[in-house]
Amino acid sequence: MTIAEGDMLPEATFRIMGPNGIEALSAKDVFGGKKVVLFAVPGAFTPTCHLKHMPGFVEAADAFKAKGVDEVVCLAVNDPFVLSAWGEATGAAGKVTILSDGNAEFTKKIGMDFDGGGVGLGTRSKRYAMVVEDGTVKMLRIEENPGVAEVSAAEAILAAL
Repeated sequence: MTIAEGDMLPEATFRIMGPNGIEALSAKDVFGGKKVVLFAVPGAFTPTCHLKHMPGFVEAADAFKAKGVDEVVCLAVNDPFVLSAWGEATGAAGKVTILSDGNAEFTKKIGMDFDGGGVGLGTRSKRYAMVVEDGTVKMLRIEENPGVAEVSAAEAILAAL
């Protein structure tokens, strides 16, 4: 079943690169008591993710904060080492928190996984964006095609807030 507006996010463990290596964050750590814009990408460094989706959120980070968003978060089914390098390459540091869902635990729980095995990518996340308030999904925009970032683009989410 796919998550929907009004649903509470399930508990899951995410990984990030911290100053001492890989650190774990729970869904409560990320979403509890905050207004968060979460966008998910099929993969770091892939064309649409790298050239359009992430840059839009990096550029709009201050505009999201001006609209009352506490944190902008990107999620990908990649390991935290790759995502750390991607954050550096895109200038996301201090603007977008990048979470690793390396085993697709969260992604599967919310029904946003797809099989990219046909091109050697394995299980990946669909491209989507959501606004989450204290763990509850308030807005959800899912792309029909993982190679397109339109309804889940930063501009579209910002305009809807």
